[in-house]
Amino acid sequence: MLRYMEGHSPRRLALVALPGANLLDVAGPAQVFTSASELLEESNGRKKSYCVEVVSISGGLVETTSGIQLMSQPAKMWGPRKVDTLLISGGIGSENSASNAELATWLNAVRPRVRRIGSICTGAFVLAAAGMLEGRRAATHWAYCDRLQSEYPNVRVERDAIFLLDGGIWTSAGITSGIDLALAMVEEDWGRDLALQVSRRLVLFLKRTGGQAQFSVPLQTQAVEGRLSAVLEEVAINPAGNHGVSQLAALAGVGERTLHRLFRTTTGRTPGDWVEQTRLEAARRSLEESDELLESIASKSGFGLADTMRRAFLRRLGVSPSAYRERFRRRSVPISPALHFALKNRNQPQNSATRQTHCANEP
Repeated sequence: MLRYMEGHSPRRLALVALPGANLLDVAGPAQVFTSASELLEESNGRKKSYCVEVVSISGGLVETTSGIQLMSQPAKMWGPRKVDTLLISGGIGSENSASNAELATWLNAVRPRVRRIGSICTGAFVLAAAGMLEGRRAATHWAYCDRLQSEYPNVRVERDAIFLLDGGIWTSAGITSGIDLALAMVEEDWGRDLALQVSRRLVLFLKRTGGQAQFSVPLQTQAVEGRLSAVLEEVAINPAGNHGVSQLAALAGVGERTLHRLFRTTTGRTPGDWVEQTRLEAARRSLEESDELLESIASKSGFGLADTMRRAFLRRLGVSPSAYRERFRRRSVPISPALHFALKNRNQPQNSATRQTHCANEP
């Protein structure tokens, strides 16, 4: 059932793009809301349920990190009563502009009359600098969690969240999570059925299983150099080994206190936390790529018992190993997610012709 009354004006969405924005932080949510409008028009003739505009402080062309330029409207044109949803994009632009007094002043002026306000990726730094995340739970890209927590100690940074809603403020993790956040907003506005239709049209999961922590450990391991490099490599190669603090310290050639300090400085984690996360990664890969019994996977990945592995999955990813396998297992004949969804939903209506989404002249 649709949650809004018929005959409403288009809901205006301001996607704030700062110089050096991530293109996908803007384009991803924009496409979700545009697809929702298209589907509503196809089903009941409702036109422009969402009206999406790119906004910047001064207006004009904004260059993204990919080199593609976006045409934007100046923020001053978006009076407080005109904005339904306002999202701050991430990227170098949000990091460099977090302390921009003009931007913070505008955000605080707009906030009381904006139904929803939020951020994507490092856009959380802009909201934090404007004081909007004080005492709230917030998400950002996994690589920036430590920095956000350090610079804004009153923000309760949730490291594994894909997106969060706290006190009317939405925040999301890295880049593609802006799409997850936008789908959740569509679901809030129109219900699950429309959000599911949008996800099918865009060949997406409506809700991703697990948190962003599942993506971070392998990437961090590759970037580490120095004494800790050999330790992390050994844990990754042999996750089932004896990786107590004393053994890891000996491998690094340092004392246990120094090892703790190195881990904290380099990875933002304790040695024990790192080892468990690495074992989780090993178990995850086995679940995706094999039909091995859970007991065997638990043993090979270092958890020992299947129940121990299950508790780790639930604690860190919010899903059991069996459920994770069901969602992410790679079949014997490789098939891309896009092809899988295309085959499954081949009777769904196809994308309609591109529609004009500019709404500068609409009320």
